[in-house]
Amino acid sequence: MIDSDLEIVDDALRLLLAETLGLDRAEVDRFEENTELFGALPEFDSMAVAHLLTALEERLGILIEDDAVEAEDFMTFGRLTAMARRLALD
Repeated sequence: MIDSDLEIVDDALRLLLAETLGLDRAEVDRFEENTELFGALPEFDSMAVAHLLTALEERLGILIEDDAVEAEDFMTFGRLTAMARRLALD
């Protein structure tokens, strides 16, 4: 993987999280690998997960199969980033 590819995925994910959850981009930019998401942010519910996955597909030009994601992928920002990288760059 090229660092610029990682940055593109990471930036897209942060932007989509801000848009999907209605959070300030500066707040999302402060998310660290261990920042808890699902269950910790009231805005990040099952509907937000569905919207985020659809937005990721559109923004990154990928198809996300149901069996490609697990509930744990949405628990922390680090897990979510790893999932987005795996789906977009593998």
